[in-house]
Amino acid sequence: MHRLAFKMKLFRGYEVEYKKRHDEIWPELSALLKEAGISDYVIFLDEETNTLFSVLKAADKALLDSLPTKALMQKWWAYMKDIMESNADNSPVSTPLKEVFYLP
Repeated sequence: MHRLAFKMKLFRGYEVEYKKRHDEIWPELSALLKEAGISDYVIFLDEETNTLFSVLKAADKALLDSLPTKALMQKWWAYMKDIMESNADNSPVSTPLKEVFYLP
């Protein structure tokens, strides 16, 4: 099992909208993430900086790495690009975080 963490940036003023969109996450997107072996996926918001911190577990790194090729994933990114920093392909600007401590 791989444990991964990364950070993203939410545009100021879209905190409520970001939460709303995730509270109403598309069932087919949830299914796709689970099919890719993702579990224990959590996103935290630092309200001072509007930085999003995500942590997830992935059973298979290759399946996780294939998500950007999925049309549904690309559709979600396009849906989210108006409220967060995004790359040219609409994927969120995401910075991997280095694990420095873990208490099992």
